[in-house]
Amino acid sequence: MKKRKASNIKEIRIITCFFSLLFIGMIIFLCHFVATNEQKMINNSYNSRQEILLTKNFRGSIFSNDGTILAETVLDESGKETRVYPSKNLFAHIVGYSTNGRMGIEALSNYYLINSDISITEKVSNATAGKKNPGNNVYTTLDMKLQETASKALSTYKGAIIVTEVSTGKILALVSKPDFDPNDIASMWDSLVTDTESTVLLNRVTQGLYPPGSTFKIVTALEYIRENPDTWQDYNFQCNGYYKSGTNRINCYHGSVHNKVSFAKSFAKSCNSSFANMGMTLDLTDFKKTLEDLLFGKELPISLVHAKSSTAIDSDTDDAQLIQTSIGQGKTLITPLHLNMITQAIANNGILMEPYVIDHIESADGKVLKTYNSKEYGPLITAEESTVLRDLMIEVVESGTASRLKSYGHTAGGKTGSAEYNTNKSDSHAWFTGFAPAEDPEIAFTIIIEGAGSGGDYAVPMIRRILDTYFEK
Repeated sequence: MKKRKASNIKEIRIITCFFSLLFIGMIIFLCHFVATNEQKMINNSYNSRQEILLTKNFRGSIFSNDGTILAETVLDESGKETRVYPSKNLFAHIVGYSTNGRMGIEALSNYYLINSDISITEKVSNATAGKKNPGNNVYTTLDMKLQETASKALSTYKGAIIVTEVSTGKILALVSKPDFDPNDIASMWDSLVTDTESTVLLNRVTQGLYPPGSTFKIVTALEYIRENPDTWQDYNFQCNGYYKSGTNRINCYHGSVHNKVSFAKSFAKSCNSSFANMGMTLDLTDFKKTLEDLLFGKELPISLVHAKSSTAIDSDTDDAQLIQTSIGQGKTLITPLHLNMITQAIANNGILMEPYVIDHIESADGKVLKTYNSKEYGPLITAEESTVLRDLMIEVVESGTASRLKSYGHTAGGKTGSAEYNTNKSDSHAWFTGFAPAEDPEIAFTIIIEGAGSGGDYAVPMIRRILDTYFEK
């Protein structure tokens, strides 16, 4: 009996120790989770702590990189708070709104905006006076003049423009149209949510998925070079205005006949026939690997809400789809953000810098609370591949489909695109993605104009205005 009792006591001790350790482990895990996920927890719409904080603090301000106010909370004599966006539509999609949900930087930096890190003395003084504390302020990388120019360039067109700093990944300008006035978001909300056709709230830069058209020839060219490292420079093709393989036929844009073209001229003149010919020689497994290297089908390294780009390349891809993919048509879809990131990496010796839009956070009394520094994602391509692609893109401006940019006096590299989006071959989006200056790239730019037609005719002149503004500064 004594042995059995001793045995029971031992078992009880073991079980007690086990559950004690389990309980301690759960506490440690919970503490770690709360410490490392505090922002996510507070930003969760079900977390009532947001409302508690907003009874003590009013929402902080958002600024451009030169200190211009992009969003602020205005208090009237009775203490009523109104969120005000002085620039109205200008920063609609990137700054966003904080009424009826949150969007853009308002969502991205919500944790800091609703917290206040002013001094204890000032908090006590405000509490004594029955006043709320001012929330922390967010300083962005956005450039007011570039944003204004980009918005005016797009004018009434539907489309998107993004401009980034090559060496850091800073987002200098981000415009999506059609846009809206975030000051009116509460009054227009019901009409927006009931209108299933409306795309006003869609950030076309980060969430708009488009066929890339001839801008995708950057990717096809890269894959062809990788598969033919010793012979790609010897490539030649006789363009008669179309390419045919079995029952599959591809025409050059507007029926152009390019005659004999080299690899570089095929790229500069954006010869569909030549690139279809290249595409038919590519190894599907290798091509898929290159697409994965370039982040197709993957989450992008950016905090903003975004869509995944996609292609139809796999081991089962047939000739018809391969030909279409080679010229950026078929089932290929990409966001302007993603295309800009590929362009930025090409301009930066193959290294992708993660795009970011918040520069630093300050308390209302001027203390810097957090600084966001540039961060390398890593190489998308090799430095040697970067040099080759840069030279090809410079030739597009020097003697190819973007030569109008040269006549404006800017040195740059880029790739135009005219992306068909329905069965009517005359309907196409106008693309242009590139970098400037050519000799030592400082900015990467990407533009799409929905339904405008030729990238060389429409997108290039708009980018010229952005380069004028940037280099004037």
